[in-house]
Amino acid sequence: MATSVSRQVRCYVDGQWVESPSSQGQEVENPATGEVLAEVPFCSREEVDDIVGRAKAAFPKWRRTSPVERIQPLFKLKALMEDRVEDLAKTLTLENGKTFNESMGEMRRTIENLEVASGIPTLMQGSNLEDVSAGIDESAIRQPLGVFACIAPFNFPAMVPWWFAPYAMATGNTYLIKPSEQTPLTQELIFELIHEAGFPPGVINLVHGSKETVDALIEHPDIEGISFVGSTPIAQAIYQKAAVHGKRVQCQGGAKNFLVIMPDADLDFSVDAASSSAFGCAGQRCLAGSATITVGDIHEPFLKGLRETAQAIKVGNGLDEGNTMGPVISKGSKSRVLEYLELGTKEGAEVALDGRQHESADSAGNFVGPSVIENVNPDMSVANEEIFGPVISTLHAETLDEALDIIERNPYGNAASIFTQSGKAAREFKYRVPCGNLGINVGVAAPMAFFPFAGMKDSFFGDLHGQGQDAIRFFTDYKVVIERW
Repeated sequence: MATSVSRQVRCYVDGQWVESPSSQGQEVENPATGEVLAEVPFCSREEVDDIVGRAKAAFPKWRRTSPVERIQPLFKLKALMEDRVEDLAKTLTLENGKTFNESMGEMRRTIENLEVASGIPTLMQGSNLEDVSAGIDESAIRQPLGVFACIAPFNFPAMVPWWFAPYAMATGNTYLIKPSEQTPLTQELIFELIHEAGFPPGVINLVHGSKETVDALIEHPDIEGISFVGSTPIAQAIYQKAAVHGKRVQCQGGAKNFLVIMPDADLDFSVDAASSSAFGCAGQRCLAGSATITVGDIHEPFLKGLRETAQAIKVGNGLDEGNTMGPVISKGSKSRVLEYLELGTKEGAEVALDGRQHESADSAGNFVGPSVIENVNPDMSVANEEIFGPVISTLHAETLDEALDIIERNPYGNAASIFTQSGKAAREFKYRVPCGNLGINVGVAAPMAFFPFAGMKDSFFGDLHGQGQDAIRFFTDYKVVIERW
């Protein structure tokens, strides 16, 4: 670990702040400036074992706590987050790079999951039926299982762990969060508020690390289930490994989200929505509209509007007023984006708006300007692979059927949207598209906290998703009672 920075990111274990004794770790950098913000430790297997043991020890008492009492710390945490929301958003922007307004939006989504999980006395209810046979009654009750863990991504460091954590705790389980080693500071600040909210020791814990830490969580016999969000190769590997170790698993993978622009679409609205979807959060969100398919004669006017709108985006430090797009997370991410722009050209596409030439590209930060790739066909890499940066690929189809065929052939199934005034076209789109999150005249099809965050094909591995009723099912199991007196 570096020695130039004294601040080490802390773990939160059994209701106390602790510094990891590990000598392994990495620097946390501000992607807009390159400034080193802190050091994050990579916790060892022995540390993970200790934390899991403490969470397991806290489970019996927490499980016996009334659901009405279990949600009281959630209410307190929500109020504390509301009071400190600007501080949280600023920290998020410092370590992730997204604009302050985008960070404020992420915090709103984080808080919404606390609000929904606070309804657990109703959401966790079971069912019953009298006289299933003569004098026999039958009921199904939901019960918590033990210790669960979340392995979180860098792109939504506040929100994603809280797709899972409030539901796990409210249903009576204990929990561990392992943030991305690139963005651990937002969760550290949230845990300061958790400490203030008065959760019992061991109920919610914070651990840091990289692959060894992740493997220790997946392989630990006392962890009942794993929630993960990240790239498809890692999601699939974690899904397989966790399943081998007998765990419940929900793994959200990568995406290639298509936006279908029909001839009857509102041109200005669809251009603005596509631009916002593709370039918001510098394209680093799993719901980013990273490819458009124009249908019919709207193709040229749509591309003209898209180029003009993307070119007007103001790129810079997310904390500076007026900037509407920040940097990508790391130098490695920037290199990957630039490689895809080069690859698109080699495959015969045209980089009509080139982020490599943006004035911010040579700054100290990890900036890439908005990029529009045109004349893309469905067989190109830029049409099929996840770039995860501010790049949008534009395809063309003569008919809706042709557009839907392109989406159906793509290996990903996270999200897709259609822009149209036709109910018939919208219905056909909803009926055929094999994606978990669909938008009708919506550029970013992000489910509210009371609905599951869905996903299909190579975008999701598991059966139950994060948020909503799926989260309740994931963190509990049914016990069926058949009784006669």
